[in-house]
Amino acid sequence: MSPEFSREWLETNGIGGFASGSITGAVTRRYHAFLCAATRAPQQRAVLVSKIEETIALGDQTFALSANIWRGAISPRGDQFLKEFALDPLPRWTYEIPLPTGTLRLEKTLWMRRESNTSIASYRLLEGPLCRLSIRPFVTGRDYHSTHRANPDFNRATQILPRQMTMQPYPHLPAIHFLHDGEFLPAGDWFHFFEWPIEAERGLDPHEDAWGPGTFALELGEQKDAVFAATTAPAPLETLFGSKETEIARRTQIAGGANWNESENRLKRAADQFIVKREDGLHTVLAGYHWFTDWGRDTMIALPGLCLTTRRFDIAASILRSFAQAMSQGMIPNRFPEAGETPDFNTVDATLWFVNAVSRYGDASDDWDTVRELYPKLCETLDWHLAGTRFGIRADPEDGLLRAGDSHSQLTWMDAKIGDTAFTPRAGKPVEIQALWHNALCETAILARRFGDENTAGIALEWSRKAEANFAAKFWNEAEGCLFDCIDGDFRDGAIRPNQILAVSLPNRILGAELEKAVVAVVERELLTPYGLRSLSLRDSRYRGTYSGDSWARDSAYHQGTVWTWPLGAFLSAYLKVNGGSNEAKIQVRQWLAPLIAHLDEAGIGSISEIFDGDAPHTPRGCIAQAWSVSEVLRVWKELK
Repeated sequence: MSPEFSREWLETNGIGGFASGSITGAVTRRYHAFLCAATRAPQQRAVLVSKIEETIALGDQTFALSANIWRGAISPRGDQFLKEFALDPLPRWTYEIPLPTGTLRLEKTLWMRRESNTSIASYRLLEGPLCRLSIRPFVTGRDYHSTHRANPDFNRATQILPRQMTMQPYPHLPAIHFLHDGEFLPAGDWFHFFEWPIEAERGLDPHEDAWGPGTFALELGEQKDAVFAATTAPAPLETLFGSKETEIARRTQIAGGANWNESENRLKRAADQFIVKREDGLHTVLAGYHWFTDWGRDTMIALPGLCLTTRRFDIAASILRSFAQAMSQGMIPNRFPEAGETPDFNTVDATLWFVNAVSRYGDASDDWDTVRELYPKLCETLDWHLAGTRFGIRADPEDGLLRAGDSHSQLTWMDAKIGDTAFTPRAGKPVEIQALWHNALCETAILARRFGDENTAGIALEWSRKAEANFAAKFWNEAEGCLFDCIDGDFRDGAIRPNQILAVSLPNRILGAELEKAVVAVVERELLTPYGLRSLSLRDSRYRGTYSGDSWARDSAYHQGTVWTWPLGAFLSAYLKVNGGSNEAKIQVRQWLAPLIAHLDEAGIGSISEIFDGDAPHTPRGCIAQAWSVSEVLRVWKELK
């Protein structure tokens, strides 16, 4: 199998839907789809069309352009004709088919219509004789986390109209409208046992059945685009084709220019994919593609890079309002569940990141009216964290530090857990939570004074001073020259993890300058890799260098050595800080960022993966596009200017 099967493309529609696949045309994981629709934006996503298969007919010869993976075989092998794949800025494939009299060159472009569950593909003949393009869609109609099997409940009925065929595989899903500028040739049949190699690697069911209702025949000629679309919201085909230029113009504006390959432009376009609109009209952030929804922690960490460095202040304000409205007992949700039930609040840090995001929004936008609107939520957070809220989250009156959790809860970002087994138990006083708590107190005091609330300012300032006075004395690990990861009573966890870097990177200082330098040095020595920070030092006996296998194997390695990109942003900011932002430090930071810029052409083309193996060669794992990975790289990239 060629390396191209591991390179994936991704298109998004701004409401949670997406289209994705390997650049060969083969489906290699359950989340690949020509049309994955968000039926209740941005959630309840369903794979309606798993893929489309294209074949060129020239006289009595046929040439497949796509590929399928079956049990023990790959057929057809259209990838042999793939000459080039590029994002400029839409996914574009160039195929070359050798002929006795020359070459047939064909270009395919794919995009989604903005805020519509609509995927569109256009085809143009660049060189060679007139020919016919045959497109066969594979229909499923399943939850995007699941698999599909041939079954008697699947509705095979089709409604055929000029330039449109419609079918609705299941009554709980919207109808699928196939729009085209050719003719539809009915020939329905089941295709069994498509194989997904990535799911097999993950210890999950790797097989699926899909229904092929027939083929769409389109003529390809000079200077004429053939168009095919699958949508839940039918519109004239000319309107859908016209959305191509609209989408290119939108992406050009977001990136700040049409230089598609300039690194900053690519990062800005990647950042845009995570910003989605909810049914209520407010915005949120999808934590990663393909399978994450909107998580509070991820959203607030990512917001500065996604929205503030790109000056999308209206969207940032909308995101902050969205989560502020869901606040309960001084906490924003950890995540909004798929089906829209009561949000989960099992997080200690999401709300503290929310306070930081509100402050950074004010500093970047100068929109203090919106900050004033959100300020009562910050006061609510302060009150509840001082009095005590869910999961034992409460400020300790003796030392001013924040305690959270017990043996049954996982409240920090290192939250991997299966059943009753927590793989990184951190109940008590985790180090980054203290840095975030102190930062939130300082920011609340600053805003309270801005808005004339001297009482709140006094309370927040008093607690911040108490936390600062006790932090270093309790967390300094003299033997390692850095900070303990977590303390709980007399217990001190000496694991060297990236969490401590937040005690240096956050705006409000909680350590002295010399201790900050020591922390940065230890994190660099023990955790830094070309793609991010290891979640645990190599020297630790619990270190796991490979993230692979079934759910248990993967979750047990998730925070035990696996490399994460998002903490790299905090490390690089801390490195610049302790080195006074010198030119030499900036040169070093650019060198550290270089592998991640190169990674934009690797796993998820145009984006940055969620995680990487701790061991070299640091194979990318997890989501192919992760919001806080992209946002933190973009934030630091802009910080260097």
